[in-house]
Amino acid sequence: MADEIMRELGRIVVEESQDPRLEFLTITGVRLNKDFSIAEVLYTHYEGNSPDLEKSLKKACGFMRSRLGKNLKIRYVPELRFTWDSFVDEMVYHGKSE
Repeated sequence: MADEIMRELGRIVVEESQDPRLEFLTITGVRLNKDFSIAEVLYTHYEGNSPDLEKSLKKACGFMRSRLGKNLKIRYVPELRFTWDSFVDEMVYHGKSE
């Protein structure tokens, strides 16, 4: 289910979102809790993380949940919690210094 949510969120961001601040956003992973009520959505952006980007994600959260429910045909859509994926940053910075 996490992989399906990740793919669908990526598609929604690319094809349906009209917020220019979400351009170049990459959904890198989704982690679901045991009862699938919460989805931690990991993301990166080529410009890095910023308060504007976080604000845009919070604003778009309801839209994304409704589209997920409709497109995946699931009755209960988990709460989306967006988390910056620091793993990518760590890999890039460690790779450059070596």
